[in-house]
Amino acid sequence: MKLKFLCPYWGCEGTAADEFVAKVLDAGFAGAEINFPADEKFISGIQRAANEDNFSVVAQQWLAPKVESFAQYRAKFNARLRFLATLNPVFINSHTGKDFYSVAQNSLLLNDALALERTLGITITHETHRGRFNFAAFATEPYLQKFPALKLNADFSHWTNVSESYLEEQQGSLKRAQQHSYYIHARVGHTQSAQVNDPFSPQWQETLSLYVKWWQQIIDLAQARGQQTFYICPEFGPWPYMPNKLNSTIPLTQQWQLNVRMKEYLMKHLIV
Repeated sequence: MKLKFLCPYWGCEGTAADEFVAKVLDAGFAGAEINFPADEKFISGIQRAANEDNFSVVAQQWLAPKVESFAQYRAKFNARLRFLATLNPVFINSHTGKDFYSVAQNSLLLNDALALERTLGITITHETHRGRFNFAAFATEPYLQKFPALKLNADFSHWTNVSESYLEEQQGSLKRAQQHSYYIHARVGHTQSAQVNDPFSPQWQETLSLYVKWWQQIIDLAQARGQQTFYICPEFGPWPYMPNKLNSTIPLTQQWQLNVRMKEYLMKHLIV
């Protein structure tokens, strides 16, 4: 199995497509995960890079928060997935549902996504994320039991934050989620935040080791099921995910450098 590392477009918004692609490839990434803006020039530039430069693109499905009915959200959700599929990404990573929707409502959305996977012939992963249907380990497990074909993007930084724990008491739910994980957001969180300030700082070494252990377990499971390529996106974010120095707009750590360093670290420490 081959590991491919993606760069998040998050934090680079407003950068021209050609400039972004060049920067990503120069840093040793295989491509990027992109929440596509309503910018035809940018979209065309990314598609050109995908076709001509072997630039791997994962399309992110994310809908801006809005006071609306479930029916309105569902229509937008389906329309966005269909649009992203027309861009021919490697796969779609979806922020799906809401934590306050009922199980029945979130199940309708998951049914929709699974149906689109079949009809459009594209993989859709569902990012484990605060505020979504899979906001916590315990809340996700029933959906995985109900939908055996469901695929996750494992961003466990949210789960450690939501539970204020390192999931010591939720090992069964964690293992089931790992079995359904087809993509990883390699960000390290802790019990009080979805992002540590610097995972390579001595104070976070034990936490980093735990996350790498979780990611390695996912890689092992993917390899055992015959997955040929596994994508990983180091996804440390800008402010407000990244805290600033006191009374300034200077981040404690540079987001870009942190994601590059995480890529290089995992290239050395993950085993395939």
